[in-house]
Parts: sequence; structure tokens; C-alpha cells
Amino acid sequence: MSMPPVPQSPNQTPLYPWGVPPGPPEKSRVGLMAAIIGGVFLLIVALLATLILVGKKIDSSYPRAESTLTAPGTLLDGHYKLAKDDSPTLGPPLEKSWRLSWDAKAVHGVVVAYHPSGGDQGELIVTGMYGRFRNSAGVRSRVLAGNGSQHTEVKVIVPTMDVTPSGSRIKVSCEEVTRSWADGKTLSYPVCAWADGNTWARVAYMTVYTARSLDFEAAARITLQIRSEMVKPIR
Repeated sequence: MSMPPVPQSPNQTPLYPWGVPPGPPEKSRVGLMAAIIGGVFLLIVALLATLILVGKKIDSSYPRAESTLTAPGTLLDGHYKLAKDDSPTLGPPLEKSWRLSWDAKAVHGVVVAYHPSGGDQGELIVTGMYGRFRNSAGVRSRVLAGNGSQHTEVKVIVPTMDVTPSGSRIKVSCEEVTRSWADGKTLSYPVCAWADGNTWARVAYMTVYTARSLDFEAAARITLQIRSEMVKPIR
């Protein structure tokens, strides 16, 4: 004999199998999923917009590219002539070492050697880059041996000094180093560097004349003359 159904009052919660009420209607599930997907999409859009704004802000902090570093056939009013342009081979490794720097952007390496036209021994070596640079003081410091040269054959014997030649607003950093070769020869010579918003270069005066006679003041003035002959506006 079957049991009669238990009467329920209008306010009594119905008894469901296993004590679990049924899930929401299908339309409610679809709406919930749409809301979740929409929220995720809006979050992604917000993150992308933030990254774009940050990227634009960082890019605007670099100077505009207005100048380039060239390798003319002669330097210092013809007293030095171009002997070798190693930019195609030594430039890319130099660029690679600067690509992750927060102070450099869109960089191109230049490595050239000049020989004295008058027959003096030695050479003048210019290693530099053009692109977009911030923090010129930090860049100058980075490219000199006193900041920790990886070349064990080069040692600093006179620490770095900042020099601003009279009549110029451009600061030059100079130091004196000594270099040794495998055959036992050594040479002490000045090295100077400039850095601006678009270019930097390190000039090694590895000639007999400059190694014996150049002081930092004179080396800084010559460095700025080299800068005036190598840095050209982008056309």
C-alpha cells in the first residue's frame, strides 16, 4: 500500500532528491559565461592599453634621432687618414652589447682606425655608436676602461677626469691607459670619450706623438674636433 503524498505549505521549501536544488536555467548559465568572457576581454584590453602608454612614455624619454656618426676619409684637417673601417664586423657585436641597455635605443656601431698622414707610427682608433641615448654622463663612463674593461691587456694608470674645454658646453671624459702586446711591447696613451643624445665615441690616441705629448685638456679639445668632423645631421 503506497504512502499518501506529504502536504506542503506554500512557504515550505520543497524537498529535492539528495538535498540538492536544481541548477540555474540554461539561459542564466549562458549569461554568466558571457559576463566572465567579457570581463577577461576588457582586462586584456586594459593591459594592452597600459603597455602601449608605457612604451610611448619610455620612447618619448629618448632624444630624437637627428645625427649620425660617420667615418670620413680624413680627420683633424687631413692630418689623419682612414686606414681601416671595421664597422661591418665589429659593429654588430657592439650593438648587441647595448640592445638591452635602458640608456640606448636603435643603436649602430662604428669602429674605425686612422693613421697619421705625416708618417708617424701608431694609429688613432675611434669606437662609437649612433642612435638614441639617454644619460650622457653614464654612457661616457661606461665606454671607458676605468669602468671595468674586459680587456686584460689594457690597464688604467691615470683615473678618469671630466673636461669641458673653454668655449664649449660639451663635456669630455679622459683617462690614461697602458696597453701591452704579446711580444712584450707596451704603450701608454690617453683615451677620451664624448656622449650626446645621438652619438658617443671613444677615441684612443695610440700614436707616438700623442702618447708623449697630449695632456687631458689638449686631448679633450682634439676629441671635440673629431666629433665635429664625424657627427653629421641625418638628411
